[in-house]
Amino acid sequence: MKEKFHVSSSPHIHSGVTTSEIMRDVAIALMPASVMGVYQFGFQAFLVLLVSVTTCVITEYLYEYFMKKPYHPYECSALVTGLLIGMNLPASIPLWMPVVGGIFAILVVKQLYGGLGQNIMNPALAARCFLLICFTGQMTNFSILTPSEYEASNRGTYLFYHGAAAVDGITGATPLAAVKTGESVQLFDLFWGFTGGVIGETSVIMILIGAVYMLYRKVINLRIPLAYLLSFVLFLMLFGGHGADPTYLAIQLCGGGLMLGAFFMATDYTTSPITPNGQIVFGICLGILTGIFRIFGKSAEGVSYAIIFCNLLVPVIEKVTMPTAFGRGRKG
Repeated sequence: MKEKFHVSSSPHIHSGVTTSEIMRDVAIALMPASVMGVYQFGFQAFLVLLVSVTTCVITEYLYEYFMKKPYHPYECSALVTGLLIGMNLPASIPLWMPVVGGIFAILVVKQLYGGLGQNIMNPALAARCFLLICFTGQMTNFSILTPSEYEASNRGTYLFYHGAAAVDGITGATPLAAVKTGESVQLFDLFWGFTGGVIGETSVIMILIGAVYMLYRKVINLRIPLAYLLSFVLFLMLFGGHGADPTYLAIQLCGGGLMLGAFFMATDYTTSPITPNGQIVFGICLGILTGIFRIFGKSAEGVSYAIIFCNLLVPVIEKVTMPTAFGRGRKG
């Protein structure tokens, strides 16, 4: 009697950690920066986050329903995507814009590529870049409503169509834009988040609290963030025009979406390399591209485009950094 063996593809050992648990941990880690964004920018920021999350969840449900696919309400991936989209938007935008961004992220970038785990770029950042290209003026207007001005704006309907920027709020350049034009920036305000910018990127301390939580839960490791940040700093020292000036380097690290991108979006499982060496190469590419965009580009930012571009390089990076299989070493 012949003995039968069942051979399956790897992996053969599973950690027991589910996608739902990972997504919930990421959502929890995003809470400090989200709360800080709402505290700083007011109720309009909360509405942007709420509309973004709701749109992503509903879009995913409707797609799965009409395509007759199983829907997993506790998977939480749409929740995370919605949070990241909202955190990458200014609080002053009209509320129909996070609706457009959420639909684009879930339907076009995620589902049409096959769903969770099949998308070739980060859905939240793809949505932000899409909105930046289509609605540049509104996406780069960082007006802030005071409470009295919000009360005078007739609330929901007016803000849905016109956004907070339609009311005379507090308008100012982002810290990175100010630095690029030679203006001074307070590093303390950058670190704590009392500056202009999008909802979830301004408070470095809150982003780092979330990052520490993800490291504690072993959701991410430090290969990509460290390679990203160190290569970016080295690039600035060589080409930034300020040498090793610690204040300038600290402002560049704390300003813009660098910290949010390094810990929450560059580390996305689907769109980052799986090999340890590939993750380091990926982070270095991110640091160099972000430096190029910030120093030589017209815009003061560059994190979103750098991550999107490097997402497309992941198959090549994995191919050249894949470790040799056991028993298939080079012949001497």
